[in-house]
Amino acid sequence: MAESRIMDARIARTRASLQDALMELAREQPLDEITVADIADRAGVNRSSFYQHYADKDVLLADALDAAFEETGARLAMLTGPVSGPPDEMRIYLSHVEKHAALYSRVLGDRGSAIVTARVRDRIEQVAMEGISRSASPAYDGVPLEVVAAGVTGAALGVVRAWLERDPRPSVETAAGWLWQVLLGPGSAWTKTD
Repeated sequence: MAESRIMDARIARTRASLQDALMELAREQPLDEITVADIADRAGVNRSSFYQHYADKDVLLADALDAAFEETGARLAMLTGPVSGPPDEMRIYLSHVEKHAALYSRVLGDRGSAIVTARVRDRIEQVAMEGISRSASPAYDGVPLEVVAAGVTGAALGVVRAWLERDPRPSVETAAGWLWQVLLGPGSAWTKTD
């Protein structure tokens, strides 16, 4: 039993190292130019270790973005009542996206990875479903939860993508305000930050 926990910890550590290595490299150079050898080298493992954990770079990237979302964005589902403006958790997640803007622009763009985009969409949709199911709002009465979550997810990804494409890119605070306003809809009392 103890040996299994040690092995599980070692696997988790190796995967985290590979994920961190890819995220660091993606801040330094375009994703297309990063090789498995680059990732393994930065993580301090050999290529065979990479392939023991991941089939390819896209699966690693999907896991890395999942881990980042778990750290920064998953708390959004825990909101249980109305808030007067964008929650801090939204700003924290958008700060992460901004830190890795080139990577997210590529992933969410027209030529992004289908695997990675689907995983990002699934994670956001899961948080949306959890958050909506916790709220007692009658706004969505009669609309299946999956439909509402899909709509919220599409809107959120659309706002994030549009924000990333702007030049110059507005602040995280502005993006959070835009996202919050779009998610609340036109009848909300929330006003623009810029």
